[in-house]
Amino acid sequence: MKHEIARSLLDVQAVKLQPDQPFTWSSGWRSPIYCDNRVTLSYPEVRTFIKNALADAIRQQFPDVDILAGVATAGIAQGALVADVLNLPYCYVRPEPKKHGMGNQIEGKFTSGQRVVVIEDLISTGGSSLKVVEALRQAGAEVLGMAAIFTYGFPLATENFRAANVPLVCLSDYATLIEEAQRMNYVQADQLESLAAWRDDPANWGY
Repeated sequence: MKHEIARSLLDVQAVKLQPDQPFTWSSGWRSPIYCDNRVTLSYPEVRTFIKNALADAIRQQFPDVDILAGVATAGIAQGALVADVLNLPYCYVRPEPKKHGMGNQIEGKFTSGQRVVVIEDLISTGGSSLKVVEALRQAGAEVLGMAAIFTYGFPLATENFRAANVPLVCLSDYATLIEEAQRMNYVQADQLESLAAWRDDPANWGY
């Protein structure tokens, strides 16, 4: 499954690898990879594959779930698709409460005490995703865990999720993606050392 997901992300260019022409993230990090899983929404076959894979993972790992919660904004569409497959209630969570109207942070019908699985598209450090978990917990949710399409696999993310006591299930990861990219001739052998170095120290890579 990890390899099939990775191939799909590369096929539709939801993930781009440019070790020789790196991207700059909003954090300021220089990176050989850019991931935008929203691209998959434009490809029905890939979109269906991903939503079914997420649904299967939730059935297996979190069978007692009552409601799904998408992370705004990229996780909103993915979460709605999976909720439809599982025939579950759905809400989504903003990074912070709205500054107008009802001032909601959680959008949709949610009841304190419900068992929630959070849907995210991408895990980097886990910081923004875990803020959503905290908002849900403060509202009375029992957060069973989080399911995401892709993770960079940073040790910091692993530590953050462990500290927050949030089980994390991801369909694919950086190491698998690089393997598939090499098989697909998406990257060359002489670029692998640079790609591995970024994964080990992303904050200082390329400087």
